[in-house]
Amino acid sequence: MLNVLLVEPDAQVASRLRRTVRRAVHVESQRRFDAAKRHLAATPVDFLVTNLRLADFNGLHLVYLAATLSQPTRCIVYTEQRDPWLAREVQRTGAFYETLECLPVTLTAYFTHTLPGTDRRDGGRLDRRTLPRGGRRCWDRHAIHSA
Repeated sequence: MLNVLLVEPDAQVASRLRRTVRRAVHVESQRRFDAAKRHLAATPVDFLVTNLRLADFNGLHLVYLAATLSQPTRCIVYTEQRDPWLAREVQRTGAFYETLECLPVTLTAYFTHTLPGTDRRDGGRLDRRTLPRGGRRCWDRHAIHSA
């Protein structure tokens, strides 16, 4: 079973995400950046799933920390609102980028499918006609609602 560290400051959101994947993985939750940082350093995890905004800190700092660890850790960074600039920044770190709206739908797929080395989706595209097909339904909905 995969070990996942979920870093989410909102207890209700964290609970909802844990329930989404409770049968597929073992999830440890942290609400604060410093606790998540200590957990990452002390306990190897297969996946780090973190909110980008962690009070005074940034979830990308946890991604950078995970990259320095001896055990490979796949990372998923999510935000409340779709932001093409942040998507590109997250993808440059080698992490995958999602929105909170899409995360409950896509999270199980991350844990049960073979993933490419990096997130190769173009985070800047929101035009529904140019989005990659297959599993991007949340992006399709976002493009329709934001048009």
